[in-house]
Amino acid sequence: QVQLVESGGGLVQAGDSLRLSCAASGRTFASYNMGWFRQAPGKEREFVAASTRIGGSTYYADSVKGRFTISRDVKNTLYLQMNSLKPEDTAVYTCAARSSGTVKVTTGYDYWGQGTQVTVSS
Repeated sequence: QVQLVESGGGLVQAGDSLRLSCAASGRTFASYNMGWFRQAPGKEREFVAASTRIGGSTYYADSVKGRFTISRDVKNTLYLQMNSLKPEDTAVYTCAARSSGTVKVTTGYDYWGQGTQVTVSS
């Protein structure tokens, strides 16, 4: 069992930066592939970024590539560094963990956090 708690969201202006954190408890998340997802009002949840447990490969949605960076540390925390934020990045951001399988999809993840709100004003 893994519990995930996100933090770091807030209200910022376009062009600003934020760093989201996802603290994991329970089984170490070194055993899991980890992902960040977001859901804007009235829209479906979408993949943002992922980090694999083996090899440490990272994947990004085209809309955030070059602006967002996913990373994880040895203390069971996953991060999402978000730079050059745009109003269209406004959403609830959620981290998730899965033991295996494709990481760039919104289905099949075993554990989900509650999410943290990111609002980017123009």
